[in-house]
Amino acid sequence: MQVSQGRSAGLGLALVSAFAFGGSGVAAKPLIEAGLDPLHVVWLRVAGAALVMLPVAWRHRNLVRERPVLLAGFGLFAVAGVQAFYFASISRIPVGVALLVEYLAPALVLGWVRFVQRRPVTRAAAVGVVLAAGGLACVVEVWAGLTFDAVGLLLALGAACCQVGYFVLSDQGAGHGGVSEVEPPHPVGVIAYGLLVGAAVLTVVARPWGMDWAVLGASATMVGREVPAWLLLGWIVLLATVLAYVTGVVSVRLLSPQVAGVVACLEAVIATVLAWFLLGEHLSAPQLVGGCVVLIGAFIAQSSAPKPPSGPVASGIGGPALEAAVYEPAGDGRAGRPTGQREAR
Repeated sequence: MQVSQGRSAGLGLALVSAFAFGGSGVAAKPLIEAGLDPLHVVWLRVAGAALVMLPVAWRHRNLVRERPVLLAGFGLFAVAGVQAFYFASISRIPVGVALLVEYLAPALVLGWVRFVQRRPVTRAAAVGVVLAAGGLACVVEVWAGLTFDAVGLLLALGAACCQVGYFVLSDQGAGHGGVSEVEPPHPVGVIAYGLLVGAAVLTVVARPWGMDWAVLGASATMVGREVPAWLLLGWIVLLATVLAYVTGVVSVRLLSPQVAGVVACLEAVIATVLAWFLLGEHLSAPQLVGGCVVLIGAFIAQSSAPKPPSGPVASGIGGPALEAAVYEPAGDGRAGRPTGQREAR
């Protein structure tokens, strides 16, 4: 019962994270159209969230001594890397193509579990990834403007790899399913320092001292109405960044990187639907069909995470990903059967 409640909570948090992340573009687009550079919007987003999370960072200051590599990696890959690579890629290839390539991350997570950690993966998780990727292709209408710019595609792939780092690093030290000798780092503390590191990196890249700060004191247009720019910025910082990262990382702890990764594909669906209602960007029939396929893929993938084994097991790198990869649920609802041997550290 406790495991089931944890999975339900993890799925709920993953959906909240997808909704929060999905709303970032809707709030950012009016600011960009008002005159802000896209990279400056990214810097405002990360730097603002880092300021909000400063009290949390101070409370968990012991992490700087205990987990410096994890904090640096989360800031570089999960925060700065994803944002910088994505915005660089859309300067060379269509946004839809870049988004599709970036959300190949769930498939890359499965590759990490299978070939780097050398763990088998469940068939349901693999099927869910395939369905989600195919549905996502319809949502972003990848056929509408595909251009084979090698550099742009590589940049988008870089964003996908950094997103893999987000899911894998979020899972480090979770210690689910076994006895862990090291206390796992507090997820919110990791996010706080990740945002601080990301803000520092993006400051060098975005060079905000050249930004048109006057835009933030004016208004932006959304659905034909004037909206204060500071209100949109607050949306991006508090909801699309702080809330999104906190719920996302905690959901990875409760689920697994590959399951949470596929559920995160809903971000593209949510972003498209919000753009329909708030920006007047209407959905086509293929986009509606693709959104349904993404939902089906996410459901199949999240249902693939099995019950943990009844006996004690040794802890290892990967946390819940290890459990989801090694144990496949039995079809009759009983305890899962092992599909491979666990490798102890």
